[in-house]
Amino acid sequence: DPQPEYVLVDGNRLPRWHYASQPVVRGDDRVPAIAAASILAKVHRDRALIALAIQFPGYGFASHKGYPTPAHLQALQALGVTPVHRRSFAPVKKILAVP
Repeated sequence: DPQPEYVLVDGNRLPRWHYASQPVVRGDDRVPAIAAASILAKVHRDRALIALAIQFPGYGFASHKGYPTPAHLQALQALGVTPVHRRSFAPVKKILAVP
């Protein structure tokens, strides 16, 4: 259960936590560790979305990477919401609110 000694956060705000930390605006441009973490996170996200594209064909997860592209929004309308869609995403909220 290792705990960080100090955390650099990419952005201008910090999460509410008890770690010693500092926000770094444009951190992925200024701090090599943040840039590396960003690359690792995107690779992980892309692999997860490729797997979801197999599990949920027709949604285009492998191509839109979760961004609200026109194709993504069209698939949501046509196919509905999956268990993996984020309920706080406005288009998903809207679809779920319709009786």
